[in-house]
Amino acid sequence: MNSKLIRSGFTCMALLLAPLAAQAADLPPAYKAPPYVAPSYSNWNGFYVGINGGYGWGSSKWDFPSVNTKPSGALVGGTLGYNFQTGTWVWGIEGDWDYSSEKGSVSCVGGTATCTTKNDWLATARARLGYAGWNNWLPYITGGAAYGDIKATNTAASSAHKGELGWTLGGGVEYAMWQNWTVKLEYLYVDLGKFTCGTACGGTPSDHVNFTTNIVRAGINYRF
Repeated sequence: MNSKLIRSGFTCMALLLAPLAAQAADLPPAYKAPPYVAPSYSNWNGFYVGINGGYGWGSSKWDFPSVNTKPSGALVGGTLGYNFQTGTWVWGIEGDWDYSSEKGSVSCVGGTATCTTKNDWLATARARLGYAGWNNWLPYITGGAAYGDIKATNTAASSAHKGELGWTLGGGVEYAMWQNWTVKLEYLYVDLGKFTCGTACGGTPSDHVNFTTNIVRAGINYRF
């Protein structure tokens, strides 16, 4: 094939493709979908119910015998609350009731007996204040009243129990998984004061037993 003819063919092709290349250079860049961003949970208003469970460990001091038990154990129960949001601040009230297995025993009366403190159930009614400015996260502080049943037993004497009203203070963080479901992790310090165990605990009629505990628990809530 004549080399002049081949060169002429390539020249014609270059002349034909040049305008197409110029048009391609003027085309906008290929479309790229924007990166996925999880929706922000901006509405914490309303009633909610849930379940919770965790672990508690504390201290119970007896006047006489002069001993200190260390109750500990699991807790599990239900939660009911209401949130009201103003801007990024979430105000709320929350109540819960938990079955408790917190129990602690120690040798007493010169090693001839065992003194035991047990918490059978615990309830709280608290105010909450949270900050909703970090997407789906709600860190909060909480505090209010606590009420629980405390039982003290001295195997050398007898036992006594009483429902005691006290106080609680703590904080936590809640995370919105979906529009109506949230999970939380919180810490509470509970002080139920002391009750008069009297001669049932092997002491004088004015013998006292107190109860304090630390609680760490997780929960899941459904908002209506």
